[in-house]
Amino acid sequence: MECIRVQGEKKYIKEFLILPRCLYSQKENMESASSVRELLLKKHALSGYFDLDAYIIRDKRRIVGRFAITTYEGDDTAYLGFFECKDSKEAAAFLFEKAREISREKKCKRILGPVDASFWIKYRLKINLFELPPYTGEPYNKDYYYKLFLDNGFAVKEHYTSSGFRALDKSYVNEKFESRYKEFLAKGYRIESPKIEDYDKAMGDVYTMISELYSDFPVFKALSREDFAKTFSSYKSIMNMSMTKIAYYEDKAVGFYISLPDYGNKVYHLNLFNLFKILKIKKQPKQYVMLYMGVDAKHRGLGKAIVYAIMKELEENGLPSIGALARDGKVTQNYAAEEKNRIYEYVLLESEL
Repeated sequence: MECIRVQGEKKYIKEFLILPRCLYSQKENMESASSVRELLLKKHALSGYFDLDAYIIRDKRRIVGRFAITTYEGDDTAYLGFFECKDSKEAAAFLFEKAREISREKKCKRILGPVDASFWIKYRLKINLFELPPYTGEPYNKDYYYKLFLDNGFAVKEHYTSSGFRALDKSYVNEKFESRYKEFLAKGYRIESPKIEDYDKAMGDVYTMISELYSDFPVFKALSREDFAKTFSSYKSIMNMSMTKIAYYEDKAVGFYISLPDYGNKVYHLNLFNLFKILKIKKQPKQYVMLYMGVDAKHRGLGKAIVYAIMKELEENGLPSIGALARDGKVTQNYAAEEKNRIYEYVLLESEL
């Protein structure tokens, strides 16, 4: 076997990008090839924040794996991402050993993964419910990847869950959440959906909150306001604003909930056919994905009030939803537990060097 570094060569970039198309069905492939190409060419909006070295693994001219090692200045952790591998013990063992060699050469003390370059791009490994189609924003992978990581010296560092919620009808009542909602409104809080013309200001408010509230996450790295705006600029065209809520107190943003219609993987593979499908789904969603939530710690209990506002929208639409990617120990993991009908699980893994 051989490990080949990708350094901007068209041939190797093509080989790096082709592996997911070989491993996944058309509906399962969650990778945006255009975004990955930008990262490989160091032309991505976030490329200035890290050093990314990408590699392909060949076995007698066949591509059997790929990975990238990302490092940050002042951080002695190597982030292993863009991991794809054939179901082969030999190929996986060779890949992980090469990843360790490269990480040691960079003077790193541990490897954390999967992390595709950045907290803001994609991280975590899916470990269950592979019989269900991937939802928008889900870190999707082959079902045998978890075993490959564990068999090659990695251990679980963090555990996350996404919760599937049943559709709510107009008879639905949750007295605890409704009471909390009314309580906060009575105190002078505003919980509202931003208007489309106010999108930039609303995302600026979200940037300020995320920068503080997510700073303790294991792979979090701060962005400038401008780069955050670039990273989330595409959301404007795919969001239904009624399903995004921002809470204000004395005109300061103190909580938020960002949701998207579930487009599956269509937003990662833009072509005329998928653009038509995206427009149709935006107009008539079949499910919503609750991607990001945060509440200023000084406003304890506000989370339930914001969730109630989202529940009322879901109740009006009669649609199911997925509360995506809550880290273990976060109170949001237990919201509306009685309405859950499935739990997706994800992990972040670590190997000491």
